[in-house]
Amino acid sequence: MRVLLGAVIFILAAFPPQAQAQEVTGRASVIDGDTIEIRGQRIRFDGIDAPEARQRCEDASGKPYWCGKVSAEALDVYLARSRPTTCQIKGKSWDRLVGTCRRADGADVHKWMVQQGHAIDWPKYSRGRYAADQRQAQASNRGLWAGRFEWPCVVRGAKCE
Repeated sequence: MRVLLGAVIFILAAFPPQAQAQEVTGRASVIDGDTIEIRGQRIRFDGIDAPEARQRCEDASGKPYWCGKVSAEALDVYLARSRPTTCQIKGKSWDRLVGTCRRADGADVHKWMVQQGHAIDWPKYSRGRYAADQRQAQASNRGLWAGRFEWPCVVRGAKCE
């Protein structure tokens, strides 16, 4: 009996029940179009990908512009309109948390970024959650879709799967 009890205690200690999703709330500082920082914690937006800070795109007339900067600035203005920002943390990737974020008014930050063409749906992680929003942005030639751009994952040198 003691052996069985010891084994159960060992298993519970080695594999603790999954804790409830962590929530982080506060004033967000924008790092780039898909990453913010709240109370010293960097949070990567789950399911979307935004242009890199150093990324250049072309507008409708073919003129180059810093699309990563435009994306980050749009996010900053959008978040400032309804504070604080709350993120449900789903996991961790490298040195950042990964989560889904909402403004104080309940608006889905990721959805807005894709709808405005400042970010793209990343099906590998979103499972198509923002695909309709992306089609809407494409059809309206909003943001990135007004001109030409490389997928952010390509700019990073990663696989875009």
